Amino acid sequence: MQAHRMSEEPNISNEALFGADRELYGDGFADHLVEQYKLYLEMADRISQRRQAANTFFMTVNTGLISFMALFAPDKFEGYAWMWLAAALAGCVLSFAWYRLIRSYKDLNSAKFKVIHAIEKRLPLQAYHAEWMAVGEGKRPDLYLPFTHIEMRIPWAFMGLYLGLAAVSLVSGLTEVSGP
Repeated sequence: MQAHRMSEEPNISNEALFGADRELYGDGFADHLVEQYKLYLEMADRISQRRQAANTFFMTVNTGLISFMALFAPDKFEGYAWMWLAAALAGCVLSFAWYRLIRSYKDLNSAKFKVIHAIEKRLPLQAYHAEWMAVGEGKRPDLYLPFTHIEMRIPWAFMGLYLGLAAVSLVSGLTEVSGP
């Protein structure tokens, strides 16, 4: 998995970012710029909150599914190997959907912070840009390891677990068919 780096992305043009020039906009330009910047920061925070809620949902569903599978373990209840296999396949699909959702949130957050950096070029203080520089633009794990790098591995770990459980299910199912 290759990480997207903000410094490698093309710059946002002033035409794409600003709807009106300061002279054409009038006296309220600076105040409105600051207010829109504050609103945009709040929207970026809300995306992070929705991302966390999605992670909590998928973690809960995956944990529930694993618990369900433990309840109907093939070695405990004969004839349930097909249920384990179906649950394992459903878990793989669920985990992949989770991974794609994390990627989508990551890409959306990257775009939002690119816009925040562009807006900050018009403000006296560029706090988010300075913070990004202070952590080596995410290129130095000794300074900062983006949460997404860890977060994106969790669905794959669940998928590996489900594939292992599917293999156990298939072996158990073959044993049931062939008999003792």
